[in-house]
Amino acid sequence: MAYTRGNLAVKEKASQERVTQQRYKETTKVVTRRTGLPGREKFLYLITLVAVIVVGGALMSRYAQIYDLNKQAQSTITEVGKYEKIIADLQVEREKLNNLVIENARELGYVESSDKDVIFVPRSTSTTNTTGTEASSGTASSK
Repeated sequence: MAYTRGNLAVKEKASQERVTQQRYKETTKVVTRRTGLPGREKFLYLITLVAVIVVGGALMSRYAQIYDLNKQAQSTITEVGKYEKIIADLQVEREKLNNLVIENARELGYVESSDKDVIFVPRSTSTTNTTGTEASSGTASSK
């Protein structure tokens, strides 16, 4: 070390004091104790928790009902589609049967009526007429 302003022994002693001071640094630790919550505050937290649970349960039940309604709507839509397909098949079958009726009638000798030929059949409540005069007179009068 360089000699400055006096005795070297004094300076070294001062530097030793700094080293010893740095070696022992006093630290303090702050310890805090948590106190318990008051009864009213605990009760408030409990009431808040119960209210949140009740609201959540109500929302979940509504969503469950909405899900059930959507499921029912989807099943109804699929049933309607199935029935529409059955109706279309039955209409095709009806058309086929109508065509068969016309063909069978022609084979049996029936003739399609024209618009000019109008057949008048009077309504009568008596069906005990065995002579057939009413039926023949009704058809004769209309011609």
